[in-house]
This record gives sequence, structure tokens and C-alpha cells, in this order.
Amino acid sequence: MNAMTYSTALASGRIHLANVRQRSLLTAHVRMLVVLLLFALTAAACLLRIAVLGLFDAAPRGASMAELLLPSRGELVDRNGVPLARAFPAYALWYNPEALGARAPLVRSPAEVARALADVFPDLDEAEVHRRLAAGKPGYLRRRVLPEEANRIHALGEPALEFPREPDRYYPQGSLAAHVLGFVAADGHGRVGMEQVFEKQLTDPALRGTPIALSLDMRVQGALEDELGRGMLETQAIGAAGIVLDVDSGEILAMASLPSFNPNRPDQAVNRLVFNKVTNQVYELGSTFKPLTVAAAIDAGVITDFAKRYSATPFQVQGFTIRDSHPLGASLNAPESLIHSSNIVTAHIADELGAERMKQTMIALGMNERPYLELPGRGFPLFPRDKKWARITNMTVSYGHGIAVTPLHLASAYATMVNGGIWRPATLEKLGPGEAPKGRRVFKASTSARMRQLLRMISVYGTGRKANAPGFRIGGKTGSAEKPGAGGGYNKSSVVATFAAAFPMDRPRYVIIAMLDEPKGTAAASGQRTAAWNAAPVVGRVVPRIGPLLGVVPDDTRDIDLSDLAPLIPGGRE
Repeated sequence: MNAMTYSTALASGRIHLANVRQRSLLTAHVRMLVVLLLFALTAAACLLRIAVLGLFDAAPRGASMAELLLPSRGELVDRNGVPLARAFPAYALWYNPEALGARAPLVRSPAEVARALADVFPDLDEAEVHRRLAAGKPGYLRRRVLPEEANRIHALGEPALEFPREPDRYYPQGSLAAHVLGFVAADGHGRVGMEQVFEKQLTDPALRGTPIALSLDMRVQGALEDELGRGMLETQAIGAAGIVLDVDSGEILAMASLPSFNPNRPDQAVNRLVFNKVTNQVYELGSTFKPLTVAAAIDAGVITDFAKRYSATPFQVQGFTIRDSHPLGASLNAPESLIHSSNIVTAHIADELGAERMKQTMIALGMNERPYLELPGRGFPLFPRDKKWARITNMTVSYGHGIAVTPLHLASAYATMVNGGIWRPATLEKLGPGEAPKGRRVFKASTSARMRQLLRMISVYGTGRKANAPGFRIGGKTGSAEKPGAGGGYNKSSVVATFAAAFPMDRPRYVIIAMLDEPKGTAAASGQRTAAWNAAPVVGRVVPRIGPLLGVVPDDTRDIDLSDLAPLIPGGRE
């Protein structure tokens, strides 16, 4: 190769290398531009998303550490801070047939697993669980599982049985005050009681950290439920109801409806036991209305002479015969009519009072409308709706027939009768000093003072003697009313027995109502079905248990002065 040829070839190679380098640089530049373009598009998309969120979407609120530490639902406590309802994380038992990624859900047979679960949970429906396991459909087998129960199930070695942790509601006092508290259903919402009433406050992050204090005193609640349950058992009653009410503030310290239910088992709570006999059910409460009639007559000036005697002979009005359960003599004065519980004399007093004044007294006592209370379930009274009451209506209402109200209505009326004459709405919220509602005046203070004497006389000399716990100065009135029959009229074999009382009568602080539904004439009640033999003894046992807890100490040296009325009744001078 000559020099010229070599030079030409060398130049051609250099040109080729230069072209290759240029192409490589161009490719690198293009790739860099593509990468930069992708970054630019990504950045633009991010900026666009940020702009959309900032301009159009509400930004998600971050939870603070304090909020994360709050319970999922606020606490309910009694007036002394005793916990009544708490939220806590709990195990549930979940059946997941695809736990291993394939539909081969159980190591053992469904029958074996169902049997093993029934050993852990004796109340479990083994046949139903067997059916669900065999069907292979996921779902809850149990909504609440204790840690020791979870350990026993885990030892079975079944991967399809899982234990998710979920917020749950726990009631430390069990069934105590269940009708007041209600329960939290599987959907996380409160039902029936104060759980439903305070749903918003209990779930609001701004409020749920502060417990809600109810007016209840669980010591009083326990004593009331215990003695009502004993009364039910001794008389074979089908149900019972009771209430303890502060006469000056309207606060409810205890409210019981038996039989009760367990709010810790919401799956079993939706049944007839959830029905609250104190606030939901209306009853003809019989002779407990007689003191209200006498109070209205005293207030209106119809009764001024307590020695005045009224005929106690049965008489007819508009085709109806008004009579007493047994003959009480030819005549009785007003104190005797209450002590011996005379329908006849009470009807005469109501007749003198007049239907319009009786009706207005009942309206002033709230007997014509649902009881004032926070609970969602409140029964509407069966109140005579005639614009002008007939003479017979006035008379029958005077002794508690022809009108049906809840035990809560009666408790508020008795509080009015003994607290100086002021009606106030009842409440289940704890009230602070000076927070009691003003209320409305129904009776004069002088009428209230006289009724305290008369109610005390019933417990000392009359049908309420079995409630007369020594030293506690209890006063009250029995009521035994036949229940309406299915075909009309009254069922003489079924009664509602009630004792409505207050204590201590020299300075009343609390009203207590005890009611037994269809008590039988058992040996414990000396074969009697009337309130004097079954409901009154319940109050006589409850008051000594709760009095000292509430600052009412038994004192045999004190009592209300009965010196001006005692001479009007046989044996009253003793």
C-alpha cells in the first residue's frame, strides 16, 4: 500500500469513528431528554394533584397522639364515679375459610371443630356452628372472646379460625341498671338507654375523653334490684319495677325493671326483657292515687275539718256501684279513709272537689303526657280525654281506676306532694348544686306539710305498717289494682301491687316506689296478694339498706308531729 492509499484509509476510519461517536452522543441526549420529560410529567402530575387537593378536596385531618389514646367510645359512670360502661379492644372469633389461600378451610371436620368450640363456649349452638362451618362461608362465630378462650381455640391449630381485635363495650356491673344504660349493638351504635341518648357525646372525639356522670348511685341500685328480686321470688310475681327519686332535684338514684337483661350480650338483648316497666309500661296504680285526691281537696279548701265523717256505705253512680274491698264501718273521716284505703270515702271527697279541679290537678302533675325523662322509651298515659269529665270518671280516677300511668309518673307526683308542693321533671343526669329545675307549684306548702302527716299515719296505723322500718320515719300508701282483662272488665285473679313512699317524713328527701306485677298469695305473703303484704315489705327492707348510704341515719328519737291528727283515729292516742 502506498502512502496515499494509507492516508486515505486512515482518514476514512477516523470519519467513521466520529460518526459512531456522534450517533452515541445523540442517542444519549435523546434518552436524557426522555428521562427528563418523564420526570417533568411526574412532577407536573404531582403538582396538579396537590392543587386539586388544596382547592377542591378537604385535607384529611391527622389524629393527634391524645386522640389516638382516647377510648373509641366515652365512659358512663354513676354519680360517685363508679364505671358503668367502658370501651376496650376485645377479641372476636372469625371464620375465614380462605386463610390458607385455598378453599380447604379446616384441618379437622366441621363436626369436630363445632364440638371443640362448644366445649369452650357452653352456650354456643353447636348445630348452628356446624352448619356454618360446613357451608364454608366466612363470618363471625363469636363477637366477644376472652384471652384465655382465644388461647384454647388457638391450641386447636385451625388456621381458618382467626381472632381480630375490635373495639367493644363492657358493662362492669353486669345486668345492674341495664334498662337505664341500654347497650351497644353490633353496628357500634347505642340502643334503648343512655347509650342511645348520649350517642353523639360518647362518640365525639372532642367529648368522649370526659366520662358522663349519671344520677344513679349503684349502691342504691343494687339494694333496690336485690329486694325487688326477693319480692318477686317470694310472691311468684311475673315482674317488678322500682325507683328511688330525690324529691328536691328530680334526680333518679335507682331505677329497676325486672326481669332484666345482660347488656354485655347484645346479641341476646333484643327481646321483651328490654322493655322498661318504670318508664314504658302504664298501669292502673289503684289506691296510691288516694293521697293525691286528698291533697287536691285540702289545697282547694274542700277538706278543712279532718274530723268530718263521710258515709262508707256502697252507693251507685251512673249505673256503677262504688264499694270497698271489705266493710269499713258506717262512716270514716279523711285520715281514716287513707289509713284503711276506702274507695267510697275517697269518691265522696272527689265528688265534693269536683271533676274540673281533679282533672286540673292531674294535668299539673303531668299525668296526661309522657313522663319527662331522657330515655327514648316513655309510655303515654291512658288519661280520660273527655273535655268535661263525667261524675263517675272523677270518682274512679280519685282511687286510681280509669287512669293508667307509669311508675315514674307516680314517683314524680309523690315527690311533689311531700317536697313543699313543687313538681319537677325527673332526670338521669347528675345535677350540680343549684342546677335543679325551678319546676311548677301544684300544692301549697301547707298542704304538703299536712300530707306528710297523713302518709306517715298510714305507715304507723294503716296498710303500710309492714314498710315502717324503725327510725327511718317512712310514710306511704299501698295500692292493689286488678289488671284489665283481655275481654274487657277486670281480671280479679291478677293484680298490680304498689307501695309509694317517702322518707324521712319529718324532712322528706327521697321517694321510693316498689311495684310487683301479678304477685301470688304465697306463704311468704301470708296468702295475700295485696300491696300491704308484698310491696310494702320490699320498701321496709330497701330503706334501711340505702338510708345510711344517703345520709339518712335511723333515729328513734325523731318523728313528724302527729299530735293534732292522731286523736281522730282509734288507737291514735297511744
